[in-house]
Amino acid sequence: MNAGTGDRGEVFVDGTDKGRTDRVRRGLGAVGGGGTVMFSDAPGAPGAGVPTAAPVCRAGAAARAASVPQARPAPRPRPGGVPAESRKAGRWAKVAQRIVPDDLQPEVLRVELTELGDAFRAYQRRPEPDLAVLADLLDRKARAFALWADVTDDASLREEADRAAAAAGTTRGMDANRRGVPVDGEGPVVDRLLTRGQGVHLRNVLEHVRVAAPLPGAEARLAVLMLTLRAARAGTGNVTGQDLGGWLPADGERVVQQLVDVGWLLLPEDVGVDDVLMARPEEPTQVTVPTLIPTQPRPFFFGKVTRARLSGWAQKVVGDRKLRKKKAGAATRLLAVYTAAHSRPDGRLAGAGEEGDGLALDRVASFCAVRPEDVAEHVGLLVAAGWLMEEADTTGGRLRGRLAERVLPLSGLV
Repeated sequence: MNAGTGDRGEVFVDGTDKGRTDRVRRGLGAVGGGGTVMFSDAPGAPGAGVPTAAPVCRAGAAARAASVPQARPAPRPRPGGVPAESRKAGRWAKVAQRIVPDDLQPEVLRVELTELGDAFRAYQRRPEPDLAVLADLLDRKARAFALWADVTDDASLREEADRAAAAAGTTRGMDANRRGVPVDGEGPVVDRLLTRGQGVHLRNVLEHVRVAAPLPGAEARLAVLMLTLRAARAGTGNVTGQDLGGWLPADGERVVQQLVDVGWLLLPEDVGVDDVLMARPEEPTQVTVPTLIPTQPRPFFFGKVTRARLSGWAQKVVGDRKLRKKKAGAATRLLAVYTAAHSRPDGRLAGAGEEGDGLALDRVASFCAVRPEDVAEHVGLLVAAGWLMEEADTTGGRLRGRLAERVLPLSGLV
């Protein structure tokens, strides 16, 4: 009888008939009854490492072999050397649907891949996308996967790194286009307050106010604009006396009362206009614009982040320090709003979807609630306040000009 090694590294015993007794594990025992007995020494097996003698006969060999406790085979590794059971247990870090082995070297690469996977998952939970953040993540992925490919000599990782690098460039270009930031190195690099998409929403709001304002006069038009931006999403918005005092220093009470009288604005029960004027930031008054309540047909749709961004943008324009210093009235402030919203990234005034420069003078006058021939006066005030460049003019039925450099961050990115 001979002992040998099977196809899978197991020890077998040849009987006198040349048959094999499989599944008998390694271990030396006493010789008796014409054969050598082999015992399991697998870790955890009963009697492991304790030699015991027992004769083997051909008739009972199979039964005794079957009675020997079997060691459970280790899980078969999958690509990357990670056992399947470990993956199911969720013990392994993942990035881009790939498992990061816990023994990957160098250690700094394993940590970066682990943190990168967490960063991508955190980005996916954002309420709104941020292309600048995504581009940075893709850059990190390209660098990390390139190093991973070098370490493991895995061509698929190299391809993934190349795709991430290309995606980072495309994403960064999209972000620059949305924010009006030049990517070719020409022109000033400006930190814009609005994206291109938000600029489109803003112009939709301005057009709605131009057409649907319930009262004539620049003061009422300015109040309608600011209140519309506050209530744009839910039909309700918070207002304080400080807000009204900043928008309309001398006419706030009169204008709000007029808007309430015509039914465009609703105040809470037992709250009067004088209460609104006294409302403090810690206890604002919640007003309602019935035409913007979600149950009604709505003129525009955007999320809460965009609503807050547009409202903040308008607040910056209307409250501009130099405009306040020049004591600019409601019509001049409305013109500042309209010109900033209808400007290209370089500051040139232009209508959305129109060829050439400039804005139709009659449409500008309609929004500002003044006569077309009066627009030039307010343009002069904006030039004096450093809002428009000095070459602004109103000849030929169009308003042409350019935003001053200090105003470029407020460009609506036509």
